[in-house]
Amino acid sequence: MGQDPPRSVNLPRPPDPILGVTEAFKADTNPKKINLGVGAYRDDKNKPYVLECVKKAEKIITAAAQDKEYLGITGLAPYNLLAAELAYGDDSAALKAGRVVTTQTLSGTGALRIGGEFLARWFNGAGGKKIYLPTPSWGNHGNIFRDSKLEVGNYRYYDKKNIGLDFAGLKEDLNNLPNESVVLLHACAHNPTGVDPTEAQWRELSDLFKAKNHIAFFDMAYQGFASGDPSKDAFAVRHFVAEGHNILLAQSFAKNLGLYGERVGLFSIVVADKEEAKRVDSQVKILVRPMYSNPPLSGPRIVKEVLANPELKAEWHREVKLMADRIISMRSELRNHLENTYGSKKNWSHITSQIGMFCFTGLTPEQVDRLKNEFSVYLTRDGRISIAGITSGNVKYLAEAIHKVTV
Repeated sequence: MGQDPPRSVNLPRPPDPILGVTEAFKADTNPKKINLGVGAYRDDKNKPYVLECVKKAEKIITAAAQDKEYLGITGLAPYNLLAAELAYGDDSAALKAGRVVTTQTLSGTGALRIGGEFLARWFNGAGGKKIYLPTPSWGNHGNIFRDSKLEVGNYRYYDKKNIGLDFAGLKEDLNNLPNESVVLLHACAHNPTGVDPTEAQWRELSDLFKAKNHIAFFDMAYQGFASGDPSKDAFAVRHFVAEGHNILLAQSFAKNLGLYGERVGLFSIVVADKEEAKRVDSQVKILVRPMYSNPPLSGPRIVKEVLANPELKAEWHREVKLMADRIISMRSELRNHLENTYGSKKNWSHITSQIGMFCFTGLTPEQVDRLKNEFSVYLTRDGRISIAGITSGNVKYLAEAIHKVTV
């Protein structure tokens, strides 16, 4: 039998908005119900999608009958290198100079946590042990960094009025931060808004960071999944490094390879030279050892096989573009039905100008409630929808529902 927690322990139960959406959706008996809270890719039949290149990689791995020995503390070395090359580019001068320290992590969440712990222990810039997040940001960012014993601040990012990027506010806030502040940036497909800076704006931000000596911590959870082109989605990361910034980077292969449950990620940090790389690598190992000793084996083997095999890598490029294109096409169809099928007079251009899995619709909490109660369409009350939940079979019904609650 279980025991109650000690009376001195207070166990709050904060509501999880995504979990609440999912539970309400499951309980709904309407055959037309739609779940737009899911944070994983679905095919056009609303089913989980296992990439063909992943299936082939798994067959190769099984046939090789490899052992199950422990990995080293920082993970599977060939995987680390291939993942870093995917992010920084095969021709990265920083990689070739041995200035990039890497460690395999428990997906992007683990990479962020390792980065947060590293900063809390070793960062001594004038901005202090504090990290600044865009408003809004992924819901778990604040939890991760607070649990890493960093103070969390914010900067303006999303303009609710124009349903787009508040670039002027963003720049003003970053300029007003103390010099040498740590700033989290979404490399592509900003979660939850889907609003990204343009390449010209990224160049401007790089100049601003240089002038302020800010430290960029990039979260890149959607490389390839955003536009369908992994190189294009890595523009911000590669530009900052090329401009001389020593960045921190969290990567995940959950979305772009569909390895959600495998928990495959990478944390990397660009440093001054090889000697500093040795010192940083040593400290990263000291961080990881008491956390989980060493990372899992199966996921990185899959990624290594896909990225190291030219045929499988080419197939992955085709498949990640297929996934991105489906998301992009659903955005176009939703906007088209709203504007042309139902004649909505509202401006829905943000649906197609945003990018990635998520879209900030601009719907009010009251309109979201109506969608749920009248049409069995489920999303979080901030108006964020997961485009992955839209299919060719339900997009017209969704457009009709949105139109009726926004007239």
